[in-house]
Amino acid sequence: MADQTEEDEVFDFANVDFTRDDLVIELNDMVKEYRKLSHSFEEAKAENISLKNSSAESSSDEQEDADVLKTELCKLQAENEMLRNEISELKAEVAKSTVELSTWNKANITLKKICENQKQASDKTGIGFSDSEFCKGESSTQ
Repeated sequence: MADQTEEDEVFDFANVDFTRDDLVIELNDMVKEYRKLSHSFEEAKAENISLKNSSAESSSDEQEDADVLKTELCKLQAENEMLRNEISELKAEVAKSTVELSTWNKANITLKKICENQKQASDKTGIGFSDSEFCKGESSTQ
């Protein structure tokens, strides 16, 4: 650690044997070091500003993206609600059609029963004619 302190300390100011050239050389070295550090500082400062700007831009972009996503979400929710209403209407229509179809099926079965129980046009039994008369009338017309 003592060696480092000696390295950091360029001149021993207690020594009076410094020449003007030694001081000029040291001053020039210090100016060069200052310029390097100053340049590094300016680069770091520029990078910091750049990062702040990109952070602000990305934050702005993220906000725009969030706004777009919120708008899209609202549209999808509205569409979802509309589709749910349409589904409800279609379910009601299906239920109504089912009832109507059931009524038609019952009517069809009843009509078939009626048609099965119907007599032929030439069969006059049960309306005042007897079977024998039916047979005689039929043979006499032939």
